[in-house]
Formats: sequence, C-alpha cells, structure tokens
Amino acid sequence: MRIAIGGFQHETNTFSPTPTRWQDFLAADTWPGLLQGPALLEELTPAGGAQPRNIPIAGFIGAARDGAHTLVPVSWCAAGPSGRVSEDAFERIVALLLEGIVQAQADAVYLDLHGAMAAEHIDDADGEILRRVRLAIGDDIPLVASLDLHANVSALMVDSADLLLVYRTYPHVDMAATGARAYAWLVRRLQGMPRPQAAWRRIPFLIPICWQYTGAEPARSLRQLQEALDSDTLATGLAMGFPAADADKCGPAVWAYAASADDARAAADQLAAAVEAAESGFAGEILDARDAVARAQDLLRSQGATGPVIIADGQDNPGAGGSADTTGLLRALVAADARNAVIGLLVDAQAAAQAHAAGAGAELHLALGGKSGLAGDAPFEARFRVMRLHHGDVDATGSVFKGYRLTLGPSALLQIGGVQVIVVSQPIQLIDLALLRFVGLEPETLDIIAVKSVVHFRADFEPLARAVLLCASPGAFALDPSALPWTKLPGDIRRKPASP
Repeated sequence: MRIAIGGFQHETNTFSPTPTRWQDFLAADTWPGLLQGPALLEELTPAGGAQPRNIPIAGFIGAARDGAHTLVPVSWCAAGPSGRVSEDAFERIVALLLEGIVQAQADAVYLDLHGAMAAEHIDDADGEILRRVRLAIGDDIPLVASLDLHANVSALMVDSADLLLVYRTYPHVDMAATGARAYAWLVRRLQGMPRPQAAWRRIPFLIPICWQYTGAEPARSLRQLQEALDSDTLATGLAMGFPAADADKCGPAVWAYAASADDARAAADQLAAAVEAAESGFAGEILDARDAVARAQDLLRSQGATGPVIIADGQDNPGAGGSADTTGLLRALVAADARNAVIGLLVDAQAAAQAHAAGAGAELHLALGGKSGLAGDAPFEARFRVMRLHHGDVDATGSVFKGYRLTLGPSALLQIGGVQVIVVSQPIQLIDLALLRFVGLEPETLDIIAVKSVVHFRADFEPLARAVLLCASPGAFALDPSALPWTKLPGDIRRKPASP
C-alpha cells in the first residue's frame, strides 16, 4: 500500500506579540526547515540500523523500514513556539500538503501535527488541517495523526481523523516512539481493521504546563493508567493542553478508540474521571526570582544532599514562546552574590557578537538581554569577562535532543562575580547537558544551574540535581494561566486547577 506522509507543527502562544511567518518554517533551528518530497525521506530516514531522531515522523519512517508499505513523502515543516501563524504561511503550507496528498493517490495518510496551532484567521488550525485533508481524500482512506502532549484537542480533530495518537511523556522522550505507534495502527487499518469508534471528553480546568511533568504525580499515574488501558484494539489519548492559547478549544482533553462505541465511551470516561480526581495535584510551589536564589543558597548549605540546585526560569521558556532574554533571575543571582552559578541560554546576538569581537579574556561593558520589551524587564548593564567563545554548533547527547545538531549561532560564556552566563544567538532551551559542556562547564561541578526551560530539562538534569526549584520572573509565558487576559475560553473552564 502507498502511505502519504507529511507534517505541519507549531505550538502557538496567542498571547505572544511575535507572529510566525512563512520564513520561520523555512529555516532550520532545533528541527529541520521545510522538507518536500524525497528530501523529507533523505533527511529523516535513520541511517543503517540507527535509532530514529526524536521526531514523530522520523519514528514513523523508522518503523516503516519493515518494507511492508511504500511511503510517499509530501511535505513537513515546523517553527519554534511563538505567536499566531500568519494567514499567508498557514494557507501556503496547507496547500503544499493537500496538493502532495492528492497527487500521491495514497491508500492511507499520516500527519505529524502538534495540536496547539492557531493561525491569524483560524483558532483550531490543526482541526482545519485534518478537516481539509479528510475532505480531499474522502471517508474511506485511513487518516492517522500524531500529536504533542500539549495539544488542545477539539471534537473536530477527533471527528476528522481515524486515530489521534499523543506523546505520553513530558519531557517528550517518546516523540519518535509515538510516530512508530502511529505506523502500527495505520498498518492494522490497512490490514482490514474497521475504522474504530471514538469517544472524546473535555476536562473542565486548565493544567499549568509546569505541573504536566509525567515523571511525578499526578501525571505519572495517569500515564500508567493509559498504558494499562491500551491494547492492539483500544487506544487512549490524554492531551494536557497548551494553556497559553486564547481559543475555545484550549485545555486538556481525553479520548479513546475501540471496536465498539460502548468500549470507547467506557475507556474515555475512566480516563477523564481519573484526570478530574487528580485536579488538586496539578499545583505546586512557584517562587519569585529573589526567593528562588535564597532557597537555592539555603539548600547548598544543608548537609547530606549533593549536586547542583536547578532553578527553572519557566516564564522565559523559549519552548513556549518566551524570548529567552529576560534578566530577572540573572539580577537576583548577582544581587545575592551567588557563587559557582550559571544561567542560560540567554539570547542576545548583539552581546555575543561583541564578545567575539573582544576575544576570550577581555572585559567589556554590556547591556545584556532585556531587548524584548517585556513589562518589568530591561537590559542588565554591567561589566563582564569573556571566558569562552564558540561558533554555536553543538551535537546533542540527551534524552530529548539526542541525534540532533543544535544551531545556537555565535555563543559566549561571560562571567560577573560568581555568576556565569551562556549567551547564544538563537533561542534553544537549556535541556541537554551538552549545552553546558560546549563552553567548558561540567554540570556536576556547579552549585546553581538556572535554565530557561520549564520541564524538558528534567530528563537530563534532574538525576544529578540536589533539588529543582520553579521560578517566575519576567517572561512571555505565564506559569499561572489564570493571570492571562482570556477572551475566548468558555466560562465553565476553570483557569487553573482548584486547590484541595
């Protein structure tokens, strides 16, 4: 059989003022830029017996190495989280997908989507993609899509696809594995399995993204429940939502597929009830920058524990639309005279260029960061020593980025007092230990590591950490969704989980 494959990924922070343009999908960042036709397979097919890169469509391609079916590559692209996708970019990319799928004359279609994309003219952009593809291929052609755990899943999305399969982990260490699961389900459909019956349930509260971590309760038990429910004939989905999307569909949802409508409803009801029962568990302590640094210093003075204290600068997370250049936590570290501390990755291409021009060992006055114009933030003006310089191409080694070459642009390690700052030219979350080692820092030898990330860092950093603290300093991504200026979220959806 012929399987058309493609994808269009974007996680949209509708509260971000930075629009996402056509050119943002053309440029390679963490993931490749726009890929079309044979180039898609050439870029994402695992070499030899290698494991697929941790991208859903790469996992799908890797699983298809069994040779049972022919893959027809269409187009695939992704852009970093930011504001709404422009109407021009959305329509151009969807046109590429539709044209390629129609020309493929395929027996089935697989799409690699995010699930929380919003365009300038369409709130439910993923639902619109699936609706248009279904209209183009008809009701009889199987259509399967993979989604991010942070997807905002609508009834339109569930109705348009045969199956929607979602990552089960956050940090997303199973992106490629989710693509492989999608291939296995699509093969069953091609072997004669009827289109399964679906049941979808909406959860009546938003889950802050910082508490969607599947390595701790309550998300860990919910993941285990899914694994217990799932089989070759029943599939469940739990998307915890991206709570920075001012759209009617924003928020968590669960769904289930089974041979009978009764079985699908029963599984969806069981999973939904478990999520609602866990509501009060989706909360925790969030510190301001000054208190986070003071707590870290107290922990370092305590006896028994070892390893660095990790402070997550979660509101300036570039993986959720943050600018990664705010200076609130940096100021707090310097003001508290923190020792053996590092913060990164702070985006400031101008400062990185000045450091390269000055050279390693130089001292220079910089107005560092704070260029995004966010309320409560400003450049941090001080004198820094240039410790190390780097061209910015880094081979990742960690659980999420393993197999990737990360492009940071000109980069520098700066120092002020006992605080070091990793300055880069392109926004990438500090979630891989290689992103410390490339400037000569060994994570285990540091006392405080401040990361511009919210959860993804935990996969690689938590095993060596003495403690992990969550900090709210200026940033474009609000850790408390109830603080956002909602206009479209339905009134019966609670803006954050109810307290016990």
